[in-house]
Amino acid sequence: MTQFEAFLKTPWVYWTLFGAYTGTIVSIIGIILSENRNPLKSLAWITVLMLFPVGGVILYIFFGRSIKNTHMISRRNRRRLRELTIPVQTEPDLSGLSTESRQQVMLARSLTGSLFHPGNSVRIFGDGQEKFDTLLADIASAVSYINLQYYIFQDDAIGTRIADALIERAKAGVKVRVIYDHIGSIHVSNRFFRRMAEAGIEVYPFFKVAFPLFATRINWRNHRKLVVIDGKTGYIGGMNIADRYIDGGRFDCWRDAHIRIQGPAVGALQYSFAVDWRFMGRELLEETVTCGDNAQPGDAGMQMLTCGPTSEWSNIAFLLHKAIGNAKKRVLIQTPYFLPTESLLKALQVAALSRVDVRVMIPRKSDSMILTYASRSYISECLRAGVKIYLFESGMLHSKTVVIDDDFCSIGSANIDFRSFEHNFEANMFIYSTEVNTAMRRRFADDMRHSVRVKLANWRKRPLIHRAFESVLRLLSPVL
Repeated sequence: MTQFEAFLKTPWVYWTLFGAYTGTIVSIIGIILSENRNPLKSLAWITVLMLFPVGGVILYIFFGRSIKNTHMISRRNRRRLRELTIPVQTEPDLSGLSTESRQQVMLARSLTGSLFHPGNSVRIFGDGQEKFDTLLADIASAVSYINLQYYIFQDDAIGTRIADALIERAKAGVKVRVIYDHIGSIHVSNRFFRRMAEAGIEVYPFFKVAFPLFATRINWRNHRKLVVIDGKTGYIGGMNIADRYIDGGRFDCWRDAHIRIQGPAVGALQYSFAVDWRFMGRELLEETVTCGDNAQPGDAGMQMLTCGPTSEWSNIAFLLHKAIGNAKKRVLIQTPYFLPTESLLKALQVAALSRVDVRVMIPRKSDSMILTYASRSYISECLRAGVKIYLFESGMLHSKTVVIDDDFCSIGSANIDFRSFEHNFEANMFIYSTEVNTAMRRRFADDMRHSVRVKLANWRKRPLIHRAFESVLRLLSPVL
């Protein structure tokens, strides 16, 4: 036995190391409790730390830290951006909205200062090919600037086509900026983005994950998917840039929802992009937004909400909670992952028990086995309250939409899960329009024809091993 080995075996060294480790665990638990987070999330982290001491500490360092109430940009810069991106400064007329809709508009205003923008035209896409063809045409017509932000910007066929289109516009003198999420696009070749940069495009990863910042950034992902072209045309929704949104990838099809906007609400998209651009240490964007001389006026009133780990409130979750509580007739939800917060789950149950027609559609098989089983753990509670659950069987359902009654819907990047509401930077457009609502209800009805409704009696007969797996993963749902 060497002298060093004998030293390590002395009791006081052992107890010193044990005390240091125990102190670390206790300190982390103290930090979790002092932050007064959601009790379920706090309990989940404490459970992980107690059951998996070494792994739990590592997981907490990577995924558990909070940056709530961090200011993304200064108040002065926020005021300047609002002046540039909001064409009309006067208070909008809300007299045409129902009492419930006016409450929702004012809630969003209180949460983030987001303004209501009337008079927008909307084009809805459920097919990736149609969306990308339209986007490429709009990019080709750009004369001033293009601001593009996606969680995933894949270097495949469609990604290369869009990159080529952006490079062509950059060489023509159009200012082109690209934000992609470093984790979402982690498998994309650096050469792909370098080629755009060499052509004059300003392309940057959001929260680049690299040591020693790896542990402090890996859990915060910019999940937003939006485009602003010349301050006249905007896109927002659930589609990333990848071939699977066209050919389905390993699924028969990839069902999603994205919208093209013309009108004053484009200013809200530009404002969101400009805040993220500044947050990354780039310059304050001084580009103005116009409604567009050739834009067709529409009847859609719009209000955009963003949320993220820096937000004081769970903005999108709050608005959805309010809208579901206001529902009189129906609530139609499509989401690839269904891990609702306790309050949102109760809101759906209360609505269904109040004889509101509540329907939730999720894929039978998603692109994440873990999230598929975790989502299924909530189905029984929904069915017992009268919530109708549908499993989409024709492929991957990636749509993130909510349709309520006859004049409200939400389309954006946020899933109905803990990660979207608390960890990701998300963006949803809340639309007040009977025309858009009707179109979205038709889409839901079409998708129902490719879905199977879950019956409680049959659901209870699923294999015991499946139920056990669901229950275990549910414990971790607040941190998934």
